[in-house]
Amino acid sequence: MGATEEGNSQPLRSYAEAVDWINGLIPFGIRPGLERIERMLEMLGNPHRKLKFIHVAGTNGKGSSCAFLTSTLLRGGYSVGTFTSPYITKFTNRFQYNGEDIPENTLLGLSNRLYPLVEQITGTELGSPTMFEVSTALAILYYAEVCYPDVVVWETGLGGRMDVTNIVTPIVCLITNIGMDHTDILGDTIEQIASEKAGIIKPGVPVVSCAEQPEAIQVFKQTAAAKSSTLYLLGEEFSYERTGLNGAGQQFLFKGPFRELPIEITLQGEHQCKNAAGAMMVLEILRQYMAFVFEDEDILNGFKGAAWAGRLELVQDHPRVVLDGAHNPEGAETLARSIPEIYRYRHLNLMMGMLSNKHHRAYLEHILPIVDTLIVTEPDFRRKMDAEALAELVQQLREAKAKPTLELIVEPDWREALELLRLRTTQEDLGVVSGTLYLISDVRAALLHQTDSEKGW
Repeated sequence: MGATEEGNSQPLRSYAEAVDWINGLIPFGIRPGLERIERMLEMLGNPHRKLKFIHVAGTNGKGSSCAFLTSTLLRGGYSVGTFTSPYITKFTNRFQYNGEDIPENTLLGLSNRLYPLVEQITGTELGSPTMFEVSTALAILYYAEVCYPDVVVWETGLGGRMDVTNIVTPIVCLITNIGMDHTDILGDTIEQIASEKAGIIKPGVPVVSCAEQPEAIQVFKQTAAAKSSTLYLLGEEFSYERTGLNGAGQQFLFKGPFRELPIEITLQGEHQCKNAAGAMMVLEILRQYMAFVFEDEDILNGFKGAAWAGRLELVQDHPRVVLDGAHNPEGAETLARSIPEIYRYRHLNLMMGMLSNKHHRAYLEHILPIVDTLIVTEPDFRRKMDAEALAELVQQLREAKAKPTLELIVEPDWREALELLRLRTTQEDLGVVSGTLYLISDVRAALLHQTDSEKGW
């Protein structure tokens, strides 16, 4: 299908040029709506209609849930495409087949197929497709015309209803949870955000949700009823009971409508038990109603083997440094609860950097009570929040939320901030880096000496 051809007639001559071209569409921003992706896929013959998708939405936990699903499906003998964002290390991370990134040459070939279509659409009333729209089309082409997976684990970019990924009709949906994030686009109430996420629910397609707020649950029940979709809700149709916790991971008992199963995972934090339970319910639907066949041993090994970078990830032992991409209030609440439960330490030293489009007061209200030294810095990204502005917000909350002995350090250069964190963290202490995944990506690459890190949304 020409995915590796480069000839002189091709507008993009290298992998780097292809990535630069796609990222060059970022200034067109996040423009909710499906018109441009519909036009692109029509021009390609609607390749998405050949594929089976598991559509995953939610405020937090989408990436981890995709990791659980991918790992267990692979262990069960199925071929799996996994489309996620943002990526931590390299642009190709977002397009995976059986746990491996798309080859650079394949991405180049597919980009050259999309390039003239993007140019054509740009000249119409629709305007230029965005970076995420082109990435989504590229993923569909890759899975439908290059590698042909049995199933595609398909993560939403933002929201659900008007998200570009909503172009597909899945075989099952998973909505992990609902929280206050991207309120400038999705709405500033739980009901509004839940309504956007519920937009992925399709007529007759079963949906699993781990949402717990009554107002979100009400939205999902109403939407599922209107679409004649069966809703499997945490706490009603299925549940989990945490049974064990140690330095290597944790155990829980999954209780579903068809059976119970004890499961072990290595991802840390009680919230990962919830994410894993949601993924397990999805697998049970596939097994019970869609002729997917799984041996229990493969399911158990799949959950145990699932990993997800930048989520309560211990990346260094001397001193101990944990990375966690918590960047909204719900993420901060989970981090503040999980860190003291998992680790023993004398002082907690936290380095954080944020984007300017977020409301960080609630984040800080959750995290400040457990921190001894806070280093505020700036991610290497165009929409970064000024470190001084973040520090000013900390000062406003200091008296009510922080320890009286809190030491606040402002260091805009993230590399200098990381060096400060490492110098101040003794073997009895714990260093944590949190905030936007753009910061996590750079810090992770630096600590693990990864030279090919690209990072981005």
